[in-house]
Amino acid sequence: MKAGVLKLRIYLQFVVSRLFGTGVDTFVLWICSDYIFSSYFGRVILSPTISFEFAVLSNFMCSYFWIWKSRLEHRSARDFVHRFIVFNISSGAGFLIKMVFLLIFERIFMWDVIYCNLAALLISGLFNYLVADMLVFKSRKQVKVSNIGESGNEECDSMGA
Repeated sequence: MKAGVLKLRIYLQFVVSRLFGTGVDTFVLWICSDYIFSSYFGRVILSPTISFEFAVLSNFMCSYFWIWKSRLEHRSARDFVHRFIVFNISSGAGFLIKMVFLLIFERIFMWDVIYCNLAALLISGLFNYLVADMLVFKSRKQVKVSNIGESGNEECDSMGA
């Protein structure tokens, strides 16, 4: 499979998994804020925090077992936990990036918060994809490839990119 097509397939899987994560986030937020917590702190602070972590876990599971599964050479509990910690930290950074751009867009364009959030999600989503692709699930295996008729060798990861 060509590297560009493979990257596109991986990116589309990433988008699908994040849409699923958004559904998980929304569902858990609804359950927590409507049925578990009744105080302001519980509904406004704890519920979104819990729902965010459930979404991060679901996104990580999709990434680990579906999107980048071929890049995982040694699956173990230690590898899973290590990658999840890095993934969780990067997701938190992505959330902060989203919030910064949401506020910038709101201040500059005076759009409704929903539109600002969607625009900010495009930026933070790209950040999250790049961090997952190049850091959390980067390929450790390097192979040498060359095209027929070319004398130079190029290195690429096991995914062909």
